[in-house]
Amino acid sequence: MSKKRFHHKKKGNVVKDLESKILKVLNKNSQQSFNYKQISSKININDANGKQQILQKLLELKQKDRIEETERGKYKIIQNEHYHIGILDVTSNKNAYFITDTLEYDAFIPTINLNRGLDGDTVKVYVYRRRNNNKYEGEVIEIIKRAKTEFVGVLQMSKNFGFVIPDNNKMYADIFISKANINEAEDGDKVLAKITDWPENSKNPFGKITTVLGKPGEHNTEIHSILLEYGLPYEFPKEVEQDAANLNTEITSKEISKRRDMRKTLTFTIDPKDAKDFDDALSFKALENGNYEIGIHIADVSHYVQPDTILEEEAYSRATSVYLVDRVVPMLPEVLSNGVCSLRPNEEKLTFSAVFEMDEKAHIIKEWFGRTVTYSDQRFAYEEAQEIIESKSDIISEDISITGESYTVKKEIVTATLKLDELAKKLRKRRMQQGAITFDRVEVKFNLDEEANPIGVFFKESKDANKLIEEFMLLANRKVAEFIGKNKNGIPTKNTFIYRIHDEPDTEKLEGLQQIISKFGYKINTKTKETTSDSLNKLLSDVQNKPEKNMIETLTIRSMSKAIYTTENIGHYGLAFDYYSHFTSPIRRYPDVMTHRLLQYYLEGGKSPKSAPYEIKCQHASEREVLAAKAERSSIKYMQIKYMQDHQNQEFKGVISGVTEWGIYIEIIENKCEGMVRIRDIKEDYYIYDEKQYALVGQSTKKLLQLGDEVMVKVKNTDLKRKHLDFTLIQ
Repeated sequence: MSKKRFHHKKKGNVVKDLESKILKVLNKNSQQSFNYKQISSKININDANGKQQILQKLLELKQKDRIEETERGKYKIIQNEHYHIGILDVTSNKNAYFITDTLEYDAFIPTINLNRGLDGDTVKVYVYRRRNNNKYEGEVIEIIKRAKTEFVGVLQMSKNFGFVIPDNNKMYADIFISKANINEAEDGDKVLAKITDWPENSKNPFGKITTVLGKPGEHNTEIHSILLEYGLPYEFPKEVEQDAANLNTEITSKEISKRRDMRKTLTFTIDPKDAKDFDDALSFKALENGNYEIGIHIADVSHYVQPDTILEEEAYSRATSVYLVDRVVPMLPEVLSNGVCSLRPNEEKLTFSAVFEMDEKAHIIKEWFGRTVTYSDQRFAYEEAQEIIESKSDIISEDISITGESYTVKKEIVTATLKLDELAKKLRKRRMQQGAITFDRVEVKFNLDEEANPIGVFFKESKDANKLIEEFMLLANRKVAEFIGKNKNGIPTKNTFIYRIHDEPDTEKLEGLQQIISKFGYKINTKTKETTSDSLNKLLSDVQNKPEKNMIETLTIRSMSKAIYTTENIGHYGLAFDYYSHFTSPIRRYPDVMTHRLLQYYLEGGKSPKSAPYEIKCQHASEREVLAAKAERSSIKYMQIKYMQDHQNQEFKGVISGVTEWGIYIEIIENKCEGMVRIRDIKEDYYIYDEKQYALVGQSTKKLLQLGDEVMVKVKNTDLKRKHLDFTLIQ
């Protein structure tokens, strides 16, 4: 594993991961003592505020007995140098790496030393250096916390017991199931099994079957398996559905009197054609002074989902809606997500709004935030709004045919759409000039038949209509965060709030990206934050319409830090915003619900609450978001393999998208399905993996199979159970 570096990225007034950075310095120099100035220098903190934070953190660490004060103001690490606590990262070959802040490098853990540690577990490890290469190796001594105890797999029955063979290739041990714990499952069923015990004298954990999913290969069985593998539910408990059904959804005159009434202001929604939950709408009014009043109206979920209720508990537990290929698993029951809270046309709705007065140059003149009541005059699909933008029609009433369906657009809505598009483009241009990084990635979508079988693949691109909505949602999110995060003089406040942050890229990851893209003639300049942003945008522009486009975009995204929710603001690097929150999607994101509640609390004059409870919720939401993204990718992979089942022996042009010691990954250009060609299946030569060249090298011919090379392949095998696609290399 590569050396893990760190350096301070100053943005905002809070030093991120300060404890971890201090401990790394002290661990790396475990025999020496340092004062706060020396530590400041080593982690590149030069400002007085940052140094004060270091001083405070040193005192906290001393109280926790993590460090000792060897002489006045000088500190040294307290630890047995061999014992460390961290996370296990198990590989598919049943070995693992131990990841911890207290080591300079990740430590290798061979299978024999895992001692029942599983992927993602928090463990204590005895670490030592190997004599032959001086690298860290370790042995798991104690399992502190299991990452998960439930696994999806297939039941294999003997006469009086069975074993669940996990789908997850990182789960190296089959789960023993006694006859009493079969739960009416049958041999060959796909099931969810929970580990209940792991006796000292057993190489297999003991468990019980909690859910029978069905037969492997059946569509719903596999989709439900994907969700449960990541700990995501696929249905609501009855009491939650009942609680939602019993809500009082009447919009009373008393409630309207508490809100800004915007029902007579021209308002409409633009969403995907197949969307059922419309959680945002735009309103538009031309003002007498030549400016425009633009409202971003968001479903007021917090009015219906109250704290300390069953609905609240369920929304927090899920934390996000999950978007799979053939369905949406919503955060809120359908009566809320698609009904009461959805900003459907020709219905009055309770909303939470950000309203801006904007001039012709898209500068904000005035802003207002608060609860509203609105009325959507029309619902557009992106395709319909796009046709208005492209036609620039100014006819009073026009029938526009979109995929065989006709609808009528009033002149005032056409005018509003075109003006909003103009302003959005100015906002976007300004954002890009300020250093935002644009990832206009193509999304893979499937045409499905009535049984949810894929019968075609198409690509969804972001056009002007999508970008129109995106820019105004970004504007609302940014301005809400600024409204709470700093005062009228621009000085940061200490108000607890929910921020969406994105740290700067790690320099080592960027160096790795540079090594790969240099083979295609590209380069990035990482001297400053500005040159990094500019060169990344140039890279993403230059690869358009090139065979290596998708691979380089994917590698660039992987070089980025992950965006997370937190109460500690450091800004959003990718968007080039110093303040950014999530305000615009409370139907599908729990952090947005928290944002609404806190915003209303401050609007009513509330003082800042303690941040600790909110930070815990932020961490939970970030973790659930990662799981939902993994489930989405797994469902796409599953559907790609299902699609390729009907294309056996067909030849495809592809691009080498990955190179490993066991083979090459190929992405088919026409449908972006990715599969593997194993080294053992390449017959023309004996190939060896060359890590430096990111290539397989033929030992006789010296031929290279490199990242980005175009090749011809044929489908060899489609394995839906293992979600694996194998290709045969033709040329």
